[in-house]
Amino acid sequence: MSASDKYPSESGRRRFVKGVVGGAALAGVGAMGSATVNTLTTAGGVGGGSTIAKTIAHTGGPAPRGLPQIPVQVTDEGYIEGIWPETTTVTQEGQEIEVAQQDLGGETYTGAWFQYCGVESQENVQPNFESDNLFRAASGPPYDWQSNTYSGGDRIHIDDFDDYTEWGNGIGSDGVGKPASVTWRSEDAETNLNAVVIRSPQIEEAAQNNEWLQASTDQGFMAYLNVCTHFCCIPGYKELGESARYDAADGTYCVCHQSTYDPFTIEDALFIARPRPEE
Repeated sequence: MSASDKYPSESGRRRFVKGVVGGAALAGVGAMGSATVNTLTTAGGVGGGSTIAKTIAHTGGPAPRGLPQIPVQVTDEGYIEGIWPETTTVTQEGQEIEVAQQDLGGETYTGAWFQYCGVESQENVQPNFESDNLFRAASGPPYDWQSNTYSGGDRIHIDDFDDYTEWGNGIGSDGVGKPASVTWRSEDAETNLNAVVIRSPQIEEAAQNNEWLQASTDQGFMAYLNVCTHFCCIPGYKELGESARYDAADGTYCVCHQSTYDPFTIEDALFIARPRPEE
């Protein structure tokens, strides 16, 4: 795709008013429990609490759960788009607040899935943040095919995944799934939401008899937020040969503390979503 596909650098979109504690400070506390959440967030924090998320399966290492899945769809023009839940108003602790939440594939899909590791303090997980929700190529990707096809900020297109049933990069098996390192809801935001998009025949097959996957994947495309639930590092899918030592050559591997994940197995994960700072 060409550089003209990039989103304009300035859009006039309003800026997010951060809470007392920023994302960098929260990221250092990893996946601690609700008691820690209460001491590290402002009294006016909203939208957190007990949450069941759809995640790629956690298969090993110290991470407490898998990485949250991002439902996807292919637009009429062939671009890959992450689905963001509809904005609605609910009553929480006696006050009305806006949340991103909708029914999807027989499940409750909510923006709270992404409220951990300091991500909850970012403007782009606010329910009403304005974004076209298209995935855009990350700068400096770990995949040669992506570096040769896209510049950072280009929109990801289905035509560039035609070889997904045989693609390989010398790590693990060929034909498992073709990935792209992307950002989501990050144009004109101060901090990126880092994600991975994969097109895989395994996803196509699994979606045939699964209501959730039929609704949350499209033509073999799936995606997840790429922030480790252990200490908030950035894992890699089919990136490092070292991953084979941990049975993750065909999966997602976090080099920081050897947590591993299977992006082709989706499971439920119960956790405490951190409250967002009020706007």
